[in-house]
Amino acid sequence: MSFHDIEKPGIVPDHAIPTPVYNAACRRCTRLAGFLDEVRAEYPAYRCLPVPPFGDPAARLVIVGLAPGLHGANATGRPFTGDFAGILLYETLHAYGYASSPLSRTIEDPLTLVDCRITNAVKCLPPANKPTPAEIRMCNDYLTADLAMLPADGVVLALGRIAHDAALTALHVRRSGFPFAHGAAHPLPGGTLLFDSYHCSRYNTNTGRLTPAMFRSVFDAIAAQLGRGRRMA
Repeated sequence: MSFHDIEKPGIVPDHAIPTPVYNAACRRCTRLAGFLDEVRAEYPAYRCLPVPPFGDPAARLVIVGLAPGLHGANATGRPFTGDFAGILLYETLHAYGYASSPLSRTIEDPLTLVDCRITNAVKCLPPANKPTPAEIRMCNDYLTADLAMLPADGVVLALGRIAHDAALTALHVRRSGFPFAHGAAHPLPGGTLLFDSYHCSRYNTNTGRLTPAMFRSVFDAIAAQLGRGRRMA
């Protein structure tokens, strides 16, 4: 089952209404909805809709990114697919046995994830890759519904501070007690363990703020927590 299969039609403007994990028709955020319309007019072949989670609905590892990239997930409809940020992520997921391939170019490629799911704090492309705090809050109940599927011994990997904060909010945990730090592991109430990493963006990897070795060290800790080994050196 894919997350496209469980999306619900229509707009859900009232947060008192139970929110699905994903809603392709969501236009809650006026600025983001209008920006998607503008991008669709410029790039008619792009998907330009909220991007659903990708991977195993029963996964013990959920990776939370920031938001879709203009020429990546916004175009392809799959998180971290078609853009630079996905290169290190999918290479690493493959090395640790979570991904069937180290490459994710288009949504038509046969790549699958095992015991892993990738989602975003904000499901729609934001201008300049910068969602507003209100937009992050507005989208958070989709993330809440997603992380509610995590098993009791599950792990969340937050890529960047915004993803970290959004994950804590979605898990109903006070952010003040769990500051973001690359390589940190935060045991949360209820048994979930939250790991932090710098985002695998072009800027972070090109400047050396995040190296492949630093990223692998986080996955080493996750593998130890979940009892998984590395497939490749």
